Amino acid sequence: QVQLVESGGGLVQAGGSLRLSCAASGRTFGTYTMGWFRQAPGKEREFVGTITRASWSVPRTYYADSVKGRFTISRDNAKNTVFLQMNSLKPEDTAVYYCATGPSYCSGSGCYASTGYDSWGQGTQVTVSS
Repeated sequence: QVQLVESGGGLVQAGGSLRLSCAASGRTFGTYTMGWFRQAPGKEREFVGTITRASWSVPRTYYADSVKGRFTISRDNAKNTVFLQMNSLKPEDTAVYYCATGPSYCSGSGCYASTGYDSWGQGTQVTVSS
């Protein structure tokens, strides 16, 4: 079982930036996909983006259309940490953000479903004011 702890959330004005971190422990970090999801009040949890496992020669990233070009996912395998850099934030990005461990392999839209992810962090609140 993997333990995940997110950090870095907070309050930011529209147009600002935040960087979320997700520290993982308890399993070989490099062997699985790491995903980011978010859930706004009254809405279902939605896919934000994912990065494939570190053992790929070049880990691939996939993003939801709503964040493409603004958000970037990266991973530091030496620190067992995955990051979500969020730029040009909008009020509609306000949500609780979760990281999760995904399958050892996925590609494209096959990475989007939350059902493919098993261990989840406790979430970190991101609030974007207008």
